[in-house]
Amino acid sequence: MVKISARNVLPGTVTSITKGAVNTEVALSLRGGEIVIAVITNASVDRLALQPGIEAFAIIKASDVMVGKGLENARLSARNLLAGSVAELNEGAVNSEVGVQLPGGTMLIASITKESVQALNLKLGDAVSAVVKASHVMVGV
Repeated sequence: MVKISARNVLPGTVTSITKGAVNTEVALSLRGGEIVIAVITNASVDRLALQPGIEAFAIIKASDVMVGKGLENARLSARNLLAGSVAELNEGAVNSEVGVQLPGGTMLIASITKESVQALNLKLGDAVSAVVKASHVMVGV
């Protein structure tokens, strides 16, 4: 077993694979039913032997997770817009950790500035969305 420093190692199942010339879009269904999209190289898909139906992990660094309010109808270039609520809030001197609980039970940790926590007026229980670019999602098996 490999230990990694990424805070978010989310178990799920590969639901679809769409290969392009260089990269592949991989869709993973998390245990709670939320879908996370990753864009990884074709070589990585082959090396990991990814195919629909196998169990895999979406791996996301906390610093790659953005948090926003009122994004339900937002039009963003980021492929992953995961609605949830603030379940954990650990404020530091410069950065803070925000735990976003997804409806299916998965916890996603974001590391954002203390200034951002204040600007968003984040409180426990607030409805928020976690935003992650597909290219910032790694896949592991």
